[in-house]
Amino acid sequence: SKLGCAEGGCGACTVMLSRLKGDQQVLHYSVNACLAPLCSLHLVAVTTVEGIGSVAQTLHPVQERIAKAHGSQCGFCTPGIVMSMYALLRNKATPTMDDLDDAFQGNLCRCTGYRPILEGYRTFTKVGTPRNTQETCRTHRKPEATPLFDAKDFVPFDPTQEVIFPPELMVKTDSLCFHGDRTVWLQPNSLEELLSLKWKHPEARVVVGNTEVDPNPNLNPFIHSLSLIRDRVTGAELRRAVDSLPLHQTQVFLAVLEQLRWFAGRQIRNVAAVGGNIMTASPISDLNPVFMAAGVKLTLMDKDGSRLVQMDSRFFTGYRRTALRPQEVLVSLEIPYSKKTQFMSAFKQSPRREDDISIVTAAMSVTFSPDTSLVEELKLSYGGMAPTTVLAERTAKELIGRPWGEELLQAACSSLAEEMTLDPSAPGGMVTYRRTLTLSLFYKFYLTVLLKLRDQVWVRSDCLSATQIYHQETPSSVQVYQEVPQGQHLDDVVGRPIMHLSALKQATGEAVYCDDIPLYENELYLALVTSTKAHAHILSIDTSLAVSMPGVVCCLFSEDVPGSNSTGPIVYDESVLADGQVTCVGHIIGAVVADTQSHAQRAAKAVKIQYEELPTVVTIQEAIAAQSFYEPIRTLQKGDLEAGFEQADHILEGDMHMGGQEHFYLETNVTLAVPKEDGEMELFVSTQSASKTQVLVLALGVASNRILVRVKRMGGGFGGKESRTTILSTVVAMAANKLKRPVRCMLDRDEDMLVTGGRHPFYAKYKVGFLDNGQVVALDVSYYSNTGNSMDLSLSVMERALFHMENSYSVANIRGRGFLCRTNLPSNTAFRGFGGPQGMIVAESWVTDVAQRLGRPAEEIRRLNLYKEGDRTPYNQVLDQFTLDRCWDECLRRSDYKQRRANSLSFRQNRWTKRGLAVVPTKFGISFTAVFLNQAGALVHIYTDGSVLVTHGGTEMGQGLHTKMVQVASRVLGVPISKIHISETSTNTVPNTSPTAASASSDLNGAAVHNACQVLVERLQPYRSANPKGCWEDWVSTAVVLLRVGRTPDLGYDFNSNCGRVFDYYSYGVACSEVEVDCLTGAHKNLRTTVVMDVGHSLNPAIDIGQVEGAFMQGLGLFTLEELHYSPKGVLLTRGPGSYKIPAFGDIPSHLTVSLLRDAPNAKAIFNSKVRTEPRPPPHMNSGSSVRNKTVQTSVEFCKKRQNIPVPPVLEFQLMSVCMVNLFT
Repeated sequence: SKLGCAEGGCGACTVMLSRLKGDQQVLHYSVNACLAPLCSLHLVAVTTVEGIGSVAQTLHPVQERIAKAHGSQCGFCTPGIVMSMYALLRNKATPTMDDLDDAFQGNLCRCTGYRPILEGYRTFTKVGTPRNTQETCRTHRKPEATPLFDAKDFVPFDPTQEVIFPPELMVKTDSLCFHGDRTVWLQPNSLEELLSLKWKHPEARVVVGNTEVDPNPNLNPFIHSLSLIRDRVTGAELRRAVDSLPLHQTQVFLAVLEQLRWFAGRQIRNVAAVGGNIMTASPISDLNPVFMAAGVKLTLMDKDGSRLVQMDSRFFTGYRRTALRPQEVLVSLEIPYSKKTQFMSAFKQSPRREDDISIVTAAMSVTFSPDTSLVEELKLSYGGMAPTTVLAERTAKELIGRPWGEELLQAACSSLAEEMTLDPSAPGGMVTYRRTLTLSLFYKFYLTVLLKLRDQVWVRSDCLSATQIYHQETPSSVQVYQEVPQGQHLDDVVGRPIMHLSALKQATGEAVYCDDIPLYENELYLALVTSTKAHAHILSIDTSLAVSMPGVVCCLFSEDVPGSNSTGPIVYDESVLADGQVTCVGHIIGAVVADTQSHAQRAAKAVKIQYEELPTVVTIQEAIAAQSFYEPIRTLQKGDLEAGFEQADHILEGDMHMGGQEHFYLETNVTLAVPKEDGEMELFVSTQSASKTQVLVLALGVASNRILVRVKRMGGGFGGKESRTTILSTVVAMAANKLKRPVRCMLDRDEDMLVTGGRHPFYAKYKVGFLDNGQVVALDVSYYSNTGNSMDLSLSVMERALFHMENSYSVANIRGRGFLCRTNLPSNTAFRGFGGPQGMIVAESWVTDVAQRLGRPAEEIRRLNLYKEGDRTPYNQVLDQFTLDRCWDECLRRSDYKQRRANSLSFRQNRWTKRGLAVVPTKFGISFTAVFLNQAGALVHIYTDGSVLVTHGGTEMGQGLHTKMVQVASRVLGVPISKIHISETSTNTVPNTSPTAASASSDLNGAAVHNACQVLVERLQPYRSANPKGCWEDWVSTAVVLLRVGRTPDLGYDFNSNCGRVFDYYSYGVACSEVEVDCLTGAHKNLRTTVVMDVGHSLNPAIDIGQVEGAFMQGLGLFTLEELHYSPKGVLLTRGPGSYKIPAFGDIPSHLTVSLLRDAPNAKAIFNSKVRTEPRPPPHMNSGSSVRNKTVQTSVEFCKKRQNIPVPPVLEFQLMSVCMVNLFT
């Protein structure tokens, strides 16, 4: 199992616990290992992914199916997903798809897009084999492609063969007491003992499931009460009550069930208790508003007796405080039956439906006088509108006695607007949105009750959509790809959808990641000391307390750097350790080295630093005002801009802002440094750039030939591990060099997000001129990127944004300018797409503006301005092998665009739910824009037993690069892939490598592997000729070693002359998406997406389709979910899955089609293939990704403007960004 976040938000650490209940019944349930206290596991069996099967022995069907269904890419999340499914099967051998949805609500994956995981595990359900995995050619009625996997190959699942509960644990225990160095754990075995302990230790925390990280940790004792809970309020129990009781008695139960649907993830729900939810007194609790609106009664008890308390406006006395006395515990709660004339509803609005904390929650209950619509009693309870859950008592009082109708609605909204106020500086922000939600949710309740009173009150049919309760539709999907030619030998796997070569190991937990390497003897752990100020002079550093703490070996600061303290991927404008001044929150000042992780981290927090604060620049707007820019300012221009605008019939101007994005690779940055003899150093690093890591260890003052960097695999990268990994690896290497002992550091999730930076936020201003027919004739656009406190790769990111400023549209007169804003944030860096998404989304914005100005469908304007074969780009590169028009036509056909558009137009009759549809193209240039990086090396060994070892310069981060390289070597050498192995990437085998980035790794490394193998084939030819009837092993009687290089020829571009060849070729794609928006809350859902991608002749369709889908979901997150929040002082507020939300299983489109364009060979790359756009964590910008982003945006715009939809109580950013789906990586 893996550690992904340490706060129970990603599911990577999921394990199964088994506990004896009663004498014979065994409960199996999944939990987050990162939150489960060790002391709570007494007499509990713990099953990890390693315990259910292995590659070396026997795979469990759960492990086999996720691997063979191509559901494991980087593999870091895979063990947790496997264990969630395994726990489900232990409880239900034949689950439903709803059961799968429920089981995975606590698991995240950043790579796959979730679809292949669900399809693999669908084979366990009653539905069985995935449907819609192939399409039929309409002309010949023959399948266009075979499925990506065959479920008949799976080992049958036999639930009777599972491991039994250990008999050694089938005993009863007395109360327990565990004493630690800093706290005490008490576990009573009776209620009387619990009450006695609480009386004796009133300050003690009562722990049930420990379902969240304590925001205010202390050293008070903990009392564990899980074993004392006899009758837990569970969804199943309430559901049975609903099924057996009259409907009018179950209104409260139904409201509770509705909130439980979206309450945390399955791992949390398995150990959580309703009492814990009440007693934590969270102001955004999902359940407390329901209990307050229902008038739930609580039984409180101490050793002197009990008392009954109602949950009303007096129960919560302040933030995280209740009316309980220190010695009291909550024993039970009484949920009342609803009355015959009572109606109740509960609501939760959160950024993501699954496993997300609320923005606003509400529960509303109304009771009418019999046979009337007159309000007899009304309770309106809200969470997220105050430091506590509150009742809108004034509003409720005003509405008593009124008939349920329009007049009541107006009065309620006016009163709620006055009563439910928030200070502009309220924690959580989004004040206007939250206040508006109080009205929107009441309006939904009002309409819902109207429906139930339809005998007394008439309801407008166009408003009914506002009353619908969301239900997840079982997703379906289609994958289309070109099969290999008839007659291709079975051993030739190029073009076949073979499984990722590490997938089985990843599914069993046997795949070794950096932090899985066993501890070395005398190994130490390093913790970083980072700045708490965005811009300041360092006045003093006091380490006296830190060095006196247990286990501390030393502290390191700038004066301890033996070599150069300057660093940076291109420009050395950063410091290894801050020297006298810090320029961002998270700036690394020093490090503490200790014997254990906990000792090092505790001591690092004890280092006291005094600052003298300096003026801070945080946003792009602040940088523009202060003229805080890096040089140079890039300009790209073609044609006569002035003449173009004079020619135009219309001119419009606009601007747009695009926020940043956190990479959120599941494996955080990690380095293990092992010093050797003669100043040598061996570094195990999770990095996309082994050679740059090697070079930047110059802080040690030693030559690169003494530094060995090894990369086995990464748990995701997405560009985030291209350059920023060195800020950690250099410091760890420095510590190991100083102490001559192995040193390790793996950043915690919040620490990783704080120090590493992410996708560049962009602001753009544009001016576009166009004719009456919609043809764009002039464009002037200026881009501003939030670069951060150093250059990093920002100039190259901006250059690529300029190279994609027109996206796929031909503009005769065009100019783009790029400004790099110097701010006091951690340096932003490479991220899937590398500036391409930012450049193209601005293009889609002005295209949409043009369409709206002319009153024409946006797809007409897009098609009219689309590039054609032979056109020149703004940088004067001729487009050849142009397939975008084919992608466009196929996407319209496969998506049934015309019919869907007609349907969306007819859907406008719904007043509060709207649908939008858009189709968007993309063109992405393939190659590094830095010419010298367009090269790769490969080393191929053939051993005397016939086995082949391939090493190349690319790194494996889940994108299947190693798998593709084995496919290439297999074809060239003419041997099965079983004879070929790739061990790792290392700087002592293939030196001076380029980063695995820019979507070019399969091309460059594939060419290098091909060249090396081809020379070996030629050298072996005499042996084959002499022994034509021999076999491979006969011909290979001696070892052969060969290093060959692959390069991209004839590249080079000059901004000053606007001449040269920027890209080797282009990857094209078109996507069509249909979205549905709830205009009252801003919530949206993805109904259908169709993506057509030109990947040439795919080397591996399963990997390529997986990358398209993964990039699509990452883009979906960028434009509809993920948002980085900073304080005005430059402090990142979103540092973990609790506050930063990436897409989950429930966010995939209900219907997803991915088609790889057929018959589109690319002569410029290995075996006529094309990259899918950026390696692994989708290569630089998945075409499909960019397509999708803009599609959603345009869909929402269509809803708002084309259909004259008033912007309702919804955050503008949610509506606007619902429309883009960045498929880049």
